[in-house]
Amino acid sequence: NTVRGNRNWMAAREGNFASETLGDLDPLRPICTPGASDSATFDEALELLHLSGRSLPHAMLMMIPEAWQNHTGMSAERRAFYEYMSTVMEPWDGPAAMTFTDGTVIGAVLDRNGLRPGRYWVTEDGLVVLASESGVLDIDPARVARKGRLEPGRMFLVDTAQGRVVDDEEIKSTLAAEHP
Repeated sequence: NTVRGNRNWMAAREGNFASETLGDLDPLRPICTPGASDSATFDEALELLHLSGRSLPHAMLMMIPEAWQNHTGMSAERRAFYEYMSTVMEPWDGPAAMTFTDGTVIGAVLDRNGLRPGRYWVTEDGLVVLASESGVLDIDPARVARKGRLEPGRMFLVDTAQGRVVDDEEIKSTLAAEHP
């Protein structure tokens, strides 16, 4: 049901699609290939959002937003970002954990329920490991500079061009400030 629902939401929005960047969108329709897997459908929608000019983290947060409606500690700017994006696209139901890359940024998000584990280690020499469990690689704990877990609604992002892990708060604050 969630796969059908996601596809139906995309099909319902296709009549409103317009893009100066991409030009004529008719050859792209339907955005979601009939009969494709749920992963392929997600990828097609994500690719459309990214290629239409949004950063990959922005597109991911549109598709899998954090639980923002009842988050009393969230800044007004971030709440406005999510509220506006909810008028553009419905949250994508179903995926518990998603990884993504465009060749420069590499990231992962958990859905708002956080039913999938996600552990990461960052070593002193810049190796980043993200997996469902810690210890998937035999790494000397003395080499580990930072470790943690991916939390529900949070994004883990590595920017290889900048050579750093970008904090979830920085990602979301930057996106919220782009077009207040």
